[in-house]
Amino acid sequence: MYRTIQQTLLGRIQAILLSRYEITLGQLAVEQPPSIALGELALPVAFELAKRLRKAPRAIAQELAAALTDDLPNLPGVASIEVAGAGYLNIRLDRAATVARIAADDHASVGGPGFRLIEHTSINPNKAAHIGHLRNAILGDTFYRLIRPDSYKPGYEVGVQNYIDNTGVQVADVVVGFTTLLGLSLDGVRELLTELLETNQRIDFYCWDLYARVSQWYTEAGASAEELQRRKQLRLDTLHSLEHGGNDIATIADLIATAVLRRHLQTMERLGIEYDFLPRESEILTLHFWDAAKALMIEKGVLYEETEGKNKGCLVMRRANTEGVTGDGPDEEAKVIVRSNGTVTYVGKDIAYHLWKFGLLQKDFGYMKFHEYPSHTCWISTGDAALNDPTHPVFAKADAIYNVIDSSQSDPQNNVIAALRGMGYTDAADRYTHFSYEKVALTPRCAIELGYTISDEDKAKPFIEVSGRKGLGVKADDLLDKLIAAAQVQVDARNPEVPEAEREQIATQIAVGALRYFMLRFNRNTIIAFDFKDALSFEGETGPYVQYSTVRAGNIFRKAGTTQEAALAALPSGDALAEMLSGDEGAGLWETWIACSRLTAVLETAIATAEPAHLAKYAFQLAQQFNNFYHRYHVLNEADPARKALLLATAAVARREMVRALGYLGIEAPAVM
Repeated sequence: MYRTIQQTLLGRIQAILLSRYEITLGQLAVEQPPSIALGELALPVAFELAKRLRKAPRAIAQELAAALTDDLPNLPGVASIEVAGAGYLNIRLDRAATVARIAADDHASVGGPGFRLIEHTSINPNKAAHIGHLRNAILGDTFYRLIRPDSYKPGYEVGVQNYIDNTGVQVADVVVGFTTLLGLSLDGVRELLTELLETNQRIDFYCWDLYARVSQWYTEAGASAEELQRRKQLRLDTLHSLEHGGNDIATIADLIATAVLRRHLQTMERLGIEYDFLPRESEILTLHFWDAAKALMIEKGVLYEETEGKNKGCLVMRRANTEGVTGDGPDEEAKVIVRSNGTVTYVGKDIAYHLWKFGLLQKDFGYMKFHEYPSHTCWISTGDAALNDPTHPVFAKADAIYNVIDSSQSDPQNNVIAALRGMGYTDAADRYTHFSYEKVALTPRCAIELGYTISDEDKAKPFIEVSGRKGLGVKADDLLDKLIAAAQVQVDARNPEVPEAEREQIATQIAVGALRYFMLRFNRNTIIAFDFKDALSFEGETGPYVQYSTVRAGNIFRKAGTTQEAALAALPSGDALAEMLSGDEGAGLWETWIACSRLTAVLETAIATAEPAHLAKYAFQLAQQFNNFYHRYHVLNEADPARKALLLATAAVARREMVRALGYLGIEAPAVM
């Protein structure tokens, strides 16, 4: 509702600017006054126009205020326009009319045309998912929830991809573990996978430990230089076997990677995270995506062979954010795309992949059904034409893409964008968003709770870095299990009368809510240190705090013998409603309604900035606003029937919007806590 009034108001101001001053502004800023006593909206537009019109901002504001006042019949919900300070336009809303529209769920539309592709998670399928992967997946899944169509908004057509690097060095390393450290043949690997499955042992956990062993084996103390060189060469040979395919080593890699991938999907499904398509690097290689991309890049003049200098014999591309060649010598800063031995770099394969995403590559994957979710199919790529399912959706048609990839990959991402721009695909480059984020660490307290022995020096640090390669990591499933167990203790103590199965469900909802909210509350380019106690707290800026606020609101309706829907339907109207919303007492209620009306505005901001933290902050602030209302107004003890109806409706609208905000964060509202 807040966004609806804002859009109508801005539209009228633009029309006035055009007719009165022959000026069109691309955007108009909207602020909130420091106090609701000054109004609900503040517009600094007069300050933006002062230089262009060569007038004092206050004089311009007075002219605009007069024009808008004359136009009030075309501004439903607006009660008055005032000039404040040096030139602000303060807008006061018609409280009763606006509350009635909020109760009726009148709100602005969010969405538009075009197909969006979100790529997130993208875990190397060589071991279990860890805590850092969770931040990636939760960020990506939340952004998907923000932009997808649903019953509240039209949204955008969107597809979710999880890129699977099944031919990379991490998979090669775990294959070395199976074939060399364990001495297994292809048949031996098949037998081990069957044994793990039959004995209910997790392949991703098994590979977690094996991967750490291999990483240490490569640099084992006491091994001779010749032996370490042999191990390094074994790693390279294994990697080349994976890239070439058609051999036992590649088959072993496929078996392991596919088994681990299935576990990854199960882990993410615990958090409500799902995918539409799993493109694999093996198909990018076997279907020769890079060959098509290389030809296109050469044709467009982006890719060239270096004939001298350190990159002699390589195919290179001018690096993003450089001035290029100076003098007559080679561009030593150029990005190598194809090495002199003919192997393609990560960036080269990524350029090909993103040309495909935008529908600019005259190639496509084959598609097979891989996993069934309750509402849709998850597809996986195949290079075997005989396995291609013609009923598959079309994914290579993105109008905009969002890549959830950690900030350390900024340079490769910038080079992909530079390649698109260099080839003349400027629109695609402009609609390519590197959805970057920083790493996840642990507080010293959390590391100790997880069983790690840390030094006194580390105990004094604000956070402890973790490393899967060194075996010092936190498996995602272990973390979630511990959170559920901790939540279960509180749920059991608070609600012993609730059936056990329901208590377990509530504990899971709290744990998932705590984890997701903790990963979302910080701006994505902030390093975060995870802590069990902080995440699970029922006080402060946490998921459980917001969840508990919805439970508290629900208890009001249960005790009043009504429902949320009935309370909203029974909202008083007319002069009686206007009277109850006036004065100091009414202002407190009005503030709650206005806070509840801001969801679409927050969604728009979160989408435009690709920053889900805006929504997490809003959910917390809304919960705070409701709790202030809860303590100030004694809903159940109110004697006046009309006023009680308004209080019940206020609690109802607060719960409705808190539940919605939590839903977009991927968090459920429990029945009790």
